[in-house]
Amino acid sequence: MIKFLYPIISLLALTLTSCGKSYNVIGTSNVSNLDGRMLYLKVLKNNEFKTIDSCDVVHGQFHFQGAFDSVRMANIFMDDESVLPLVIEDGDINIKIDNTQQTVTGTPLNDKLFKFFNKYNQMKSLENELVHKHDQAIMNGRNMNIVNANLNKEAARLSQQEDNLITSFVTENFDNILGPGVFFMVTIGYQYPELTPWIEDIMSKATDNFKNDQYVKDYYKKALENQQIMNGMRGAPANSQPTQAPAQPSTAPTPNEMASPSPAPMTK
Repeated sequence: MIKFLYPIISLLALTLTSCGKSYNVIGTSNVSNLDGRMLYLKVLKNNEFKTIDSCDVVHGQFHFQGAFDSVRMANIFMDDESVLPLVIEDGDINIKIDNTQQTVTGTPLNDKLFKFFNKYNQMKSLENELVHKHDQAIMNGRNMNIVNANLNKEAARLSQQEDNLITSFVTENFDNILGPGVFFMVTIGYQYPELTPWIEDIMSKATDNFKNDQYVKDYYKKALENQQIMNGMRGAPANSQPTQAPAQPSTAPTPNEMASPSPAPMTK
């Protein structure tokens, strides 16, 4: 099963060079505890999140603006907490944050990313409804052996749909920053880089562009090294610890939490 790790998916500097471009992020929020706070726009560089811009939230409004050389994934942070991911690309990027959801629209890749998040959120809502059905069945005195069997079957079906959605999105976006970006959201929740069946499946299909992404390349190299150590084909480091993944933000997204109101980490 794919385990997603983050809304709030995080992220990486990637290909698609386009000199002389500028981004314009216009945000609105009705969340009271954001007012007066400082927000930071960060990108992943050398496995660390680096601030490229910052601004205050004033009367529910905030604004980032600047030039960039290459399209990249980014995250908006409040202190060390990830608020939401977005794509830094040319054009006006519109962000809306309220108590139930966060959306980013206005540019092609952001529209595509948040359409994916919305689909994933819909599946998670159906999954959460299973808990309500379970509790309701207990209150109604139903045969819980039958109820649990049916709910487990439905949970497995939804989980498979979630896995298919994530896999399809990554493979369909191998050659732009969304594929590596969601790959990051899935894997950043792991304790250390590992070769799960999902990772092996993705890499068996991957294009050269995807494989050569800085984060993907580094993750896969470390995962192969860790696999060799566990199989006894390679000596373990002096500290006998597997090669570690890059540090993650406190709310990094995973596959099964990623597309919640604030895309959280994804797990596979």
